[in-house]
Amino acid sequence: MENWMNGITPFVRVVKIHKSFSLAGEWMDYDHVFTYIEQGEAEFFLDGIKYQVKEGDILLMPPFMAHIIRSTSEVPLIQYIVHFDLYYEEERSTWKDQAITEERKAIPAKEMQFASASPISHLSLPDRIELKKRFLIMQKEFLDKRSGFSLILKGICLELLVLFMKGQVGHHAREGKMTKGWMFIENTITFINERYWDPELDNHTISEHVGISTNHLSFLFKEQLGITIHKYLTHIRIEQAKIRIIEGTQTLTAIAEQVGFSSIYLFSRSFKATVGVMPSQFMAMNSNIGKQ
Repeated sequence: MENWMNGITPFVRVVKIHKSFSLAGEWMDYDHVFTYIEQGEAEFFLDGIKYQVKEGDILLMPPFMAHIIRSTSEVPLIQYIVHFDLYYEEERSTWKDQAITEERKAIPAKEMQFASASPISHLSLPDRIELKKRFLIMQKEFLDKRSGFSLILKGICLELLVLFMKGQVGHHAREGKMTKGWMFIENTITFINERYWDPELDNHTISEHVGISTNHLSFLFKEQLGITIHKYLTHIRIEQAKIRIIEGTQTLTAIAEQVGFSSIYLFSRSFKATVGVMPSQFMAMNSNIGKQ
């Protein structure tokens, strides 16, 4: 184990369990993201490198590592996730959301000490059992917030990092490969996330912005991510709609327009096909979340 690890003082920001059935988009966080695969298999694209992960794998993504996740199994992908800073700082400890601001882009150099490590580890069965036990205790403490909970979270976070480092041994054979045409794929994803609200946005407009032919971009996107550009665009629009619905301050018609649908009918049909329920049902199911 590296000597510098003796001095780390993790600050745990988020502890959660996430369940998903399909490609969930692209993320980039200002803190570390520790992810344990509890169930299912998936492709993780980390800064353009593709890793095939399965139950028993840990991924450790340092700050500002772009990551895309695509489930590749029939069962839902279940992830145990912890967001944390490697070192406690009073100012950073007040950041409760995951929004990336100019202030948060100034990442201290000491927070990047895991950047040179392989981002993936595989655990033996005994270590998986231990990790799940420790994580569930961690989640309970995070939710209950009893006296001294932050120290318990810090201690368990250190244990999770030890398990990650332990799983690094002999893992080099499973390192990923650079994704073909990643620059074009990444530019496409960035452009879609910036312009999803435009109802005129289509494959031609996107490929023109990216700088390659529509056919070639469509081929690269589908070949590498296993999803069409149009389906990804629809997914981003629906995810944005879900956020606004949960906030509970706007009508469905207004939300449909804001996220790029040309009509409430098209929005409702796409929402039902993607989420499994009508937007009005989703609104009813989540009516209390926005208030909380």
